[in-house]
Amino acid sequence: MPRTTLSLGTVAILRAIASGNRFGFDIMDATGLTSGTVYPSLDRLESLGLVESTWEDPRIARRDKRPPRRYFDLTAQGEVALADALERYRSFRPVSAVVATPGKA
Repeated sequence: MPRTTLSLGTVAILRAIASGNRFGFDIMDATGLTSGTVYPSLDRLESLGLVESTWEDPRIARRDKRPPRRYFDLTAQGEVALADALERYRSFRPVSAVVATPGKA
């Protein structure tokens, strides 16, 4: 798979999944991102092969009186992409160093 440049939001979603937050609302809570960002990103990540999803058994959802949850897991490619992205973002200089005061470098 060719390398995909991942946005900070996408990296946050992958990291949330890697940390055990496996369904939409948990991912939103972990990242602070909205459903309008998280769910389309999850669909895109799945189409890229970075995550895979499974639906929970509907009997469990009925027992708990809620809709079935769609659970997400990182694929091997997703783990590599997350590690690459984290390394790339760690190498960025702090914003304060990039946005220098005029006359100072």
